[in-house]
Amino acid sequence: MSFRKVVRQSKFRHVFGQPVKTEQCYDDIRVSRVTWDSTFCAVNPSFIAIIVEASGGGAFLVLPLHKTGRIDKSYPTVCGHTGPVLDIDWCPHNDYVIASGSEDCTVMVRGGPGSWGVAGVTLLSSLSLLSPQVWQIPENGLSQLLTEPVVVLEGHSKRVGIVTWHPTARNVLLSAGCDNVVLIWNVGTAEELYRLDGLHPDLIYSVSWSRDGSRFCTACKDKSVRVIDPRRGTVVAEKERAHEGARPMRAIFLADGKIFTTGFSRMSERQLALWDTENLEEPMGLQELDSSNGALLPFYDPDTNVVYVCGKGDSSIRYFEITEEPPYIHFLNTFTSKEPQRGMGWMPKRGLDVNKCEIARFYKLHERKCEPIIMTVPRK
Repeated sequence: MSFRKVVRQSKFRHVFGQPVKTEQCYDDIRVSRVTWDSTFCAVNPSFIAIIVEASGGGAFLVLPLHKTGRIDKSYPTVCGHTGPVLDIDWCPHNDYVIASGSEDCTVMVRGGPGSWGVAGVTLLSSLSLLSPQVWQIPENGLSQLLTEPVVVLEGHSKRVGIVTWHPTARNVLLSAGCDNVVLIWNVGTAEELYRLDGLHPDLIYSVSWSRDGSRFCTACKDKSVRVIDPRRGTVVAEKERAHEGARPMRAIFLADGKIFTTGFSRMSERQLALWDTENLEEPMGLQELDSSNGALLPFYDPDTNVVYVCGKGDSSIRYFEITEEPPYIHFLNTFTSKEPQRGMGWMPKRGLDVNKCEIARFYKLHERKCEPIIMTVPRK
């Protein structure tokens, strides 16, 4: 079924994307060239973090949101990793805490004012770097190079491609590496809470927590989507060959417990699918988009039930409404710009300007700059 045939008469049918003026962009940023299918960008209401090119290791840039315009080449970065940074994620409970995973097998965490109680937090910079890392960002942004993480989480044996914070529990971080192991950490004490080994026979492409944080779903290179209960360490539900194609897929949990996936067909056409975790035999909805080869990055807004799909190397953002009635996935519209995107950041809902009818905001990474794109629903 072609997605163009399913156009829903919805109040979100008229969502309009509006790029900001040139002076409100972040210019002269050398976005990372690593081939890992990450968003390369993480945003919260205070800061924007972008993974950048760095000589002699990995680094990412942390800028206060208001610091737009040309970014000086000497602007300080977070550069404690010895290999390219693959993924970054801001803590949802504290705007000054960010975690990063890298090719050097490490996860680092940085925290800010009042991040944790003093008890239980130790500086682990002397450890061998085989783990995620947590970083502390000063309240007014960086004034010098930041090389010391607050916490190094030691446990992975290969590069760490995914870091994601728990949506409801403070100081709980999940990391997944190319060793096919998922680790869940207590960042406050730097201890390993759960080690989920042997559940994935191949590389993990994506991890997404359910809204209450009781489960998470993964997309794996063996073409399976799994729903996992981390406390039991078991696979609750599994769909083999969710998408037939060999290229990377992604899976995200929706608010009602369903799973939305992006992937490729056997003929290398890009696909979207919606799955009911109670019955994974057949998808509730399946749509083919096009035959481009860029991985599709889905972003979900639980308040409007709209999924935004951004393809790496595309110059468009498509959006779909998920509903209870067939065909379940309703194409709404497409925002198109001239230049292809290298990555994409997504502002949490609390950082939007609702007075301007803003329902989403993206941060599109070009080769040398970052361009905010504001999604609004015009109202009289």
